[in-house]
Amino acid sequence: MNTIGFIGAGNMGSAILRGIAGSDMKPEAELFAYNPTEAKVDALADCGVQKCKSAAEVVEKSRYVFLAIKPQKFEEVLPQIADAVTEQTVLVSIAAGIGAEFIRKLTKPFAKVVLAMPNTPLLLGEGATALAKDDSVSDAEFAVVRNIFGSCGMTAVIAPEQMKEVIAINGSSPAFIYLFAKGFLDYAARVGLPEQSAKELFVQSLIGSAKMITDSGYSIDELIRQVSSPGGTTLAGLDQLYEGKMLDAVQNACDSCTKRAYELPKAPAFITGVSFA
Repeated sequence: MNTIGFIGAGNMGSAILRGIAGSDMKPEAELFAYNPTEAKVDALADCGVQKCKSAAEVVEKSRYVFLAIKPQKFEEVLPQIADAVTEQTVLVSIAAGIGAEFIRKLTKPFAKVVLAMPNTPLLLGEGATALAKDDSVSDAEFAVVRNIFGSCGMTAVIAPEQMKEVIAINGSSPAFIYLFAKGFLDYAARVGLPEQSAKELFVQSLIGSAKMITDSGYSIDELIRQVSSPGGTTLAGLDQLYEGKMLDAVQNACDSCTKRAYELPKAPAFITGVSFA
């Protein structure tokens, strides 16, 4: 039986708990959660989640402890659970920019830590979660954590030293994609296209394009060429995107995202734009 606890039962914590409850892991899992707003844990009663009175109680009852709190809460919460952390406890952090050594500093020097960078599509079971472990975590323990996130989408294993760089790729990228989508839908509104039809057409184009990237066997450059007839409408639009240095803007956005990730643990009250609590 895997004992799995959550400190924080906000949007992301609740989504992961519901993912576990709806998966084949549930018969072998005992679930616990603590949240200052008790109603959030009460809402998970149908998933078999047992309510704890404190963050420390979650750690006492759970082998796998998910730190599903906002990054600025770490310095407040981690000292409260430090005494309950044992050599068997596996701490799983979903906070952007927070490293294993920072967590050990506030808990126990021997603490086992898995770093996770999920994204908000996990709320719909379509998440993309990057995971990293160090030598303190066994392969079997890491497999349990990976299966938990796998119940809410897909996972990929990343080296611990690359967890800040990956934030731009999956953690923050949904916001970048939404902004891209907004540009198209703003255009549709400006030229008088029906709002719902335009949204459905563009969203399906996003889904279809993503499938082409993953399943067609063509490179992205080849896929672009397939849509770009000489002298056609697509090339006319692409010329504007290249002239506007769209690729440079994306690189700059990713670089800024990564730079901020390195700054976060050094800030006195660090705040991330990737918020799941």
